[in-house]
Amino acid sequence: MLDADGLLRAVAAGRQRNTLVPFRRVELRYVELRSGLHLQVSSYDDRQAHIRNVGLGAEAEREVDTLLAGGYANWHLETAAGPVDIRVTKKGRWLLHRGPGREPGDAPDRPEGWGTRPRDRTHDRAHDRVKRRRLDESDPLFRELGITTDDGVVKPTRTAKFRQVQDLLAAVDPLIDKAVDARADGVTSERPLQVVDLGCGNAYLTFGLVRYLEAVKGLPARVVGVDIKPAARAHNSEVAERLGLGDVVDFVEGSINDAQVPVAPDMVVALHACDTATDDALARAVRWQAPVVVAAPCCHHDIARQLRGVEPPDGYRLLTRHGILRERFADVLTDALRAAILRLVGYRCDVVEFVDSRHTPRNALIRAVRTGAAPRPADVEAYRLLVDAWHVHPALAALLAPDLAALPVDRPGLQC
Repeated sequence: MLDADGLLRAVAAGRQRNTLVPFRRVELRYVELRSGLHLQVSSYDDRQAHIRNVGLGAEAEREVDTLLAGGYANWHLETAAGPVDIRVTKKGRWLLHRGPGREPGDAPDRPEGWGTRPRDRTHDRAHDRVKRRRLDESDPLFRELGITTDDGVVKPTRTAKFRQVQDLLAAVDPLIDKAVDARADGVTSERPLQVVDLGCGNAYLTFGLVRYLEAVKGLPARVVGVDIKPAARAHNSEVAERLGLGDVVDFVEGSINDAQVPVAPDMVVALHACDTATDDALARAVRWQAPVVVAAPCCHHDIARQLRGVEPPDGYRLLTRHGILRERFADVLTDALRAAILRLVGYRCDVVEFVDSRHTPRNALIRAVRTGAAPRPADVEAYRLLVDAWHVHPALAALLAPDLAALPVDRPGLQC
């Protein structure tokens, strides 16, 4: 971090066990000011950014020493030689991982404009920077998908779709390393990262993920998109050929449950699969024991229908009295149960917002990483109490009935 010639950016986040940190995130980079080169420290709390410019030498050394001793659990460094990741375990061990550097010519041939490096490893020391994006709007991918004009300008009518692709990539990025780490033999051009997109539709997000994995993250990947519509397969295959991706991405016609996928995936994504199709995708990912699962649910008709026919628990009648509130509560209840079930079958899971609601109301994202750990008894009981109180039967629970039936029953009469 003190190498002004080699450091592009360093980010600290998270906190070590039994420690408190003053900011949720700190970012370091070198900037060129009128008075010369400085180390810029940007500290982010829940409301704003606090930016300081520190002189080089002893002042910068003290700043870095303070941050390293400050209780942060995760560091990510982008350097001229490649990425460096540091994680502090619960037992206080510091684990360092260096990502591979790449040279021109390492990446497979792609159409003009796609580049050969995972990122442009050059120094950006301007004090005021252009907002960073996961994929630049000038990327030929967006032009081919009809999101930008021939000049690389986002069309006003396609702004929401452009933002959706960018925000999804930002939300998925932390999980990509998890998928790579799950591969004991590593990821190589001979053994690329295997990704399956269940219910891919017109594949905007599928292509965005392919582009991000290969050209930005520098990871060889093989992606299979599954959709039940023949027209979707034909259209997406044509787009893949025009983009020079025929050897990287395949599209398969079939249902989420039955489509033939040649290799068990390292990552499963299901983006806006309607209603219980999301449950089908999650269940198939669990049966594959996929290391990483990402799902953006769309529609929640099943639980909403069930709520119309049941008596709510005492004290909660007002939640379902009005139709619009019942529908919104069904959304929350459905995804809460999905996340709970994934935890019960061996996944660490969270639910986040991946795009502003101005761009799409279907903006929740379920992210799950397989640990294989047995569920905590408290999580088992919390799930059973919730379904028992609301008298609902989640579709995902039915699909994974054998897995849930094997869970211990601590309280008589409380079943999954």
